Amino acid sequence: MSKDIAITDVVLRDGLQDEPRTTSVEDRLAIAEALVAAGLDDIEAASFVNPKRVPQMSGAEDLGVVERMMPSVTWRALALNRKGVERAVAAGFENINLVVSASTAHSRANAGRTPPEAIADLAEVVADHPQVKFSGGVATAFVCPVEGEISAETVVEIAEAYRRIGVGRIGLADTVGTANPAAVQASLEQLRERLPDIAVSLHLHNAEGQAFETVDRALDLGVTEFDAATGGYGGCPFAPGAHGNIATEDLVAHLTERGIDTGVDLDGLVEVRRLITEALARGHPVAA
Repeated sequence: MSKDIAITDVVLRDGLQDEPRTTSVEDRLAIAEALVAAGLDDIEAASFVNPKRVPQMSGAEDLGVVERMMPSVTWRALALNRKGVERAVAAGFENINLVVSASTAHSRANAGRTPPEAIADLAEVVADHPQVKFSGGVATAFVCPVEGEISAETVVEIAEAYRRIGVGRIGLADTVGTANPAAVQASLEQLRERLPDIAVSLHLHNAEGQAFETVDRALDLGVTEFDAATGGYGGCPFAPGAHGNIATEDLVAHLTERGIDTGVDLDGLVEVRRLITEALARGHPVAA
């Protein structure tokens, strides 16, 4: 894959976490192998959250085997707190995505804490694991289904808080998929001005068909890292109205039209979608 643009496929985590059926660890490992075969070399494989709240993410510990199976790939795991980080580390993950919501309402629903409380709780756990490459995710970075639009200043303040605790890579998430591209641009511009040396990635959902305008604006500002989910699966169980992720195959096609070679095989992603469909058909319904 071209290192000019990095795509992190998140279908195994964000893509499956909101589905009405669970998938087995064996099926998720098969999907992981197919993603790599399609040319993806950066994959978010698991979420170390409470399996009682998100049963779709049960078995996360068993997915750590991907680090040994395919060590040339960057395998990421998500964690919301110390317990999640320690579970991910014990499973063998070396890249861990932390998440703090920019919205107080979403933060309370998703993590049971306000954003400042969440950052404060993460400071010590980051310091305790210097061998881990942490990324700092900002959920509802542009729009919250409860609070509405999120200011650029709020996003920058959270990014600065992450930086103070030693996190140098920030991921901004349009969790519900309705962010105005101009508003995303404004937040990125302010973030670049205040923290010019911090790495920035975008995690986009696509409710109103404007995600690719956001991608183009971000590219023009020098953003080179994007999350996407094969098949456009995904959504947040704790963000009412959240839509699916921008599809990896659509992002690859869009970048190709701009003359950017991603190294990802679209035919290979067709196989990934087939495996996901079959895995969900075999899965067990999630209790309401």
